[in-house]
Amino acid sequence: MTKKYEIIFKYIQDLSVEIPNAEVFLYSREFITKYVLGININTKTLKNKMLEVNTRLTYKDPNNSKRKSHFEILFATVIRINDENIHKKELEKILLCDVQKEIYPDLEKILIKIIKDSGFPELKLEKQIDFDSLYKQKSN
Repeated sequence: MTKKYEIIFKYIQDLSVEIPNAEVFLYSREFITKYVLGININTKTLKNKMLEVNTRLTYKDPNNSKRKSHFEILFATVIRINDENIHKKELEKILLCDVQKEIYPDLEKILIKIIKDSGFPELKLEKQIDFDSLYKQKSN
């Protein structure tokens, strides 16, 4: 069975690391393991049966503390749909699940490296994102 899409290219569209000062840095180092990973996915239609899939990962303090750091990456993936008769539901699964499972390992690796290189070498993301479960929850 042939894949119904192909990744044409992918790139970092935007990258943000916000550590306002030394006090925030020291506070963040103490609480970085309490930060939460967020994900948001948007798409944009391009020419020639291509779509741009924008995956935004944020890693931030869930509390309303004034002393917090913020890490964010916007990753763009341009795909071409190979099946002209693809159903809307099937396309949605490709965009929200299949493409994400394919790009996420690299995307997570980039984000972790950026955070570690920003002065948080002990960081480990313990929880893996289960895109199949997230898609099923969204569909119900």
